[in-house]
Amino acid sequence: MSELMVLGFENEVEADRFGLKLAEMQKDLIVQLQDAAEVVRDPDGKPHVKHDSHLVGAGTLGGAFWGMLFGLLFFVPFLGLAIGAGMGALFGKLGKTGIDQRVLQEMGDAVPPGKAGWFLLIGQLTEDKFLAAVQGTGAKLVRSNLTEAQEKELKNAFGARKHEK
Repeated sequence: MSELMVLGFENEVEADRFGLKLAEMQKDLIVQLQDAAEVVRDPDGKPHVKHDSHLVGAGTLGGAFWGMLFGLLFFVPFLGLAIGAGMGALFGKLGKTGIDQRVLQEMGDAVPPGKAGWFLLIGQLTEDKFLAAVQGTGAKLVRSNLTEAQEKELKNAFGARKHEK
């Protein structure tokens, strides 16, 4: 089972600082990341993605996964009824993942315009040590456990690399 986690920070500097801490936690085997991406939203709300390959090699999911997820979390509220058939199909695929829509809304809200955050797909976690490290950062934390089936559906919905299990 994996976990999809979002940590929202007040600014890019705080998010970058947590990225260094995240790298240390991974080195110390406190967290095993399957993939990670830092996102910085400008004051108008547009997300800028920093796919952090130094944490997870080339990244198991790739930029397409994070780009589609961020698009749904951050852009759809602005698009309203103009989302069209393509986005409607993506929402249909996303619905098959079984991830609660409320949780997805909270994930998007964790990184509002002008703020920054980390989106993590976690394979294993020493929860008490990880949460202790997060506690002093002031980050807003949103979590969703994923069953193997949900993880597979999520990866398929957002075009994760085909060589994935």
